[in-house]
Amino acid sequence: MSDYCLSAIDHPWHGPYHDREYGFPLNDDDALFERLVLEINQAGLSWLTVLKKRAAFRAAFDGFQVDRVAAYGEAERQRLLEDAGIIRNRLKIDATIHNARVILALRESHGGFKAWLDAHHPLPLADWVKLFKRHFRFTGPEIVNELLMSTGYLPGAHHPDCPAYAKALAAEPPWALTR
Repeated sequence: MSDYCLSAIDHPWHGPYHDREYGFPLNDDDALFERLVLEINQAGLSWLTVLKKRAAFRAAFDGFQVDRVAAYGEAERQRLLEDAGIIRNRLKIDATIHNARVILALRESHGGFKAWLDAHHPLPLADWVKLFKRHFRFTGPEIVNELLMSTGYLPGAHHPDCPAYAKALAAEPPWALTR
């Protein structure tokens, strides 16, 4: 079993995320945006830190509503930089606002973030990374890999012996539909 599958067992924060979200497909652009923002904010920190701050992130970023975050200006940016409940990293905050605007543009060109992901699936990780870097900010190989694995576009979230593997597979993640 993978290290995460083992370490998540009965953990108050990792357990619920691992068992009900990690590796499961997301069909809503706001939910995909949330996962992107959380993965970006995890860079250099532990996933536990991000999970513990998740509610504060939701509140700070208006429930991860893409339209609202894309409209943020300097006042909202400053508010976020002063919010002790979230990770106050200027580059990550700026990337979040920029990336919301990218998702708005993807609505015009592809019908949304999910539709854009679906239009490019399947790709090898290296190609995904290049594609993300062309459009989004703060999306290096590790962030892109975790985003795509955690949302079902790439395999590997769960070991086949993990009980969550069967549940995630039953939800028909994109990686499983292209085998």
